[in-house]
Amino acid sequence: MAPENDRILGFTLPGRGARGRIVRLDGVLADILSAHAYPEPIARLLAETLALTAMLGALFRPTDGQLTVQAKGKGGPVRLLVSDFREGALRGYASQDLDRRFAAADEGKSATLAWLFGEGHLVITLDQTGSDERYQGIVDLGGETLQAAAQGYFENSEQLPTFVRLAAARDADGRWTAGGLLLQHLPRAEVGAARLHVESDGATPGAGLADWEHVQALATTVSDPELADTDLPLETLLWRLFNEDEVRVFPAQALSKGCRCSVEHIRNVLGQFPEAERAEMRNADGVISVDCEFCSRQFLLEI
Repeated sequence: MAPENDRILGFTLPGRGARGRIVRLDGVLADILSAHAYPEPIARLLAETLALTAMLGALFRPTDGQLTVQAKGKGGPVRLLVSDFREGALRGYASQDLDRRFAAADEGKSATLAWLFGEGHLVITLDQTGSDERYQGIVDLGGETLQAAAQGYFENSEQLPTFVRLAAARDADGRWTAGGLLLQHLPRAEVGAARLHVESDGATPGAGLADWEHVQALATTVSDPELADTDLPLETLLWRLFNEDEVRVFPAQALSKGCRCSVEHIRNVLGQFPEAERAEMRNADGVISVDCEFCSRQFLLEI
């Protein structure tokens, strides 16, 4: 039986005071990328971004909201990249600067974030439905990889030490897969283990730091092919990495393509505009044209 993909697993290492998320994208990723003819560097970047978005969404558990990852640049071939996660549904797209198209010689090259975006920022936003609360973190895109930018985000925005690993691969048929691993050291109160640098209340001196160094050392052994290998079950990969310790795995969360465009949804949105503004949107035939960037579809409505 083929392993299940397009899902995310939450897990803990209780003896080491750590928690994590591991994800693999297969068919869902193929569906999202098929809406646009992306050059290889942009397809790879969007694939990694979707894997990161899924892990962050599952980590922060926005069951009544949305987790959005957005990168906007100036001076590079990518102007805007957006992905979001809501209740297990993923969507995303990248907008290119048509004046800075990729040359054929660049197709197979690994491009840095700085080259892809020029000057820009990565913004991670958590919106809670039915609440005015909104959490947002921002980090520069001047580094080499999205993985490094995500690591920088956690270093600047989170008090919990965090490890991030992202990978994307394309097979001989042009089909993309992606995977990711995210680990965090937890406060002592949550799992009963020593927190980093905490040596009071009877904690063994340096125990938290030693545990985190142990977990990181094991996590760094994961390879990009392992993360993106659709024939390797996520549970098997976790066992490979952390078989020296107890690993508790939570029920997997299935992932799906989450573009929410529909005629009904667009009609509802347009209905919120005053008639005078809708009149300005209509063409000579009285039709309003709406493009969905996520799925590359055009909707023509008479409203």
